[in-house]
Amino acid sequence: MTTMTPVPNVSATDEVILALEELRVYFQTGGLSAIFGGRPPPIRAVDGVSFEIRRGQNLGLVGESGSGKTTVARTILRLERPTAGRVMFENEDVHAMSGRALNEFRKATHAVFQDPQASLSPRMRVRDVVGEPLAIQGTRGRALRERVDEVLELVGLTTDAARRYPHEFSGGQRQRIAVARAIASGPRLILLDEPVSALDVSIRAQILNLLRELQDRLDLTYLTIAHDLAVVYQACDVVAVMYLGKLVELGNPEDLYNEPAHPYSRILLSSIPQPDPKLRHRERLELTGEIPSPANPPSGCRFHPRCPIAIEKCAQDEPEWREIQPGRWVACHRTFES
Repeated sequence: MTTMTPVPNVSATDEVILALEELRVYFQTGGLSAIFGGRPPPIRAVDGVSFEIRRGQNLGLVGESGSGKTTVARTILRLERPTAGRVMFENEDVHAMSGRALNEFRKATHAVFQDPQASLSPRMRVRDVVGEPLAIQGTRGRALRERVDEVLELVGLTTDAARRYPHEFSGGQRQRIAVARAIASGPRLILLDEPVSALDVSIRAQILNLLRELQDRLDLTYLTIAHDLAVVYQACDVVAVMYLGKLVELGNPEDLYNEPAHPYSRILLSSIPQPDPKLRHRERLELTGEIPSPANPPSGCRFHPRCPIAIEKCAQDEPEWREIQPGRWVACHRTFES
């Protein structure tokens, strides 16, 4: 069973490695209105998200499916373009990069995805899977083989694994291969998109421990995308809660776990399938209905149609994103009134 005790990170610094500045990502779609000459409203997948990640930190971005988490990650990786706002990596605009700066960014930033079976080519041996980023950058021959063997050992696999194919390994071992590929070129930032959600509970802790060990050993910075609060509380230094394209709360895991300021955060905590004495005495809130369409978000607070403690003001005015204590931010009318 996953522990709910956050692990302190002593390697984090004050240097900002990644910053999102009022990031907006809208998608234009077709539909009947387009057929008849109209223009349908855009899908507001990300709608004004700002946060910073400092070197050595692990920031966890959590929320339901459809909240915009993966779009944030794809935009950081230049797989989507911002409609507005900026993604800054080491003080440079990611989407304005070209030439040498872009090549350096691609070397410095990698990703580990949810399903290693889908993200690793079944036609390539592990040596080629792990070594591909290095080969693209020009590493060849003995240097390539030695680096692949080195990173395989770093993730807890033998060098013999290099001759085999991904399908010959268990799910946890395949995720280790995916991690080896991500660290092969010596990145500084790794995006972890649901890195353990496809694994058995007993294997999740092993992979999370591996990621923490690699973070300390290789001076890595992580952005962890997840829907499981139990995972981010164990692994992350900062937690950002996202709902329907917007952040609703941000803070350190211990504060957010012990006293969540936004009702959506409280509901996510209530959904954790593990008994905990701290949760038994906390008022349990139930989440009702489906997440609204990002093409037609509710007025006021976007969470108000599903919020069990919403008031009239919630439907009328969008709450400000405010710092309620150092490093603790929330957007909720009820929190400001209490």
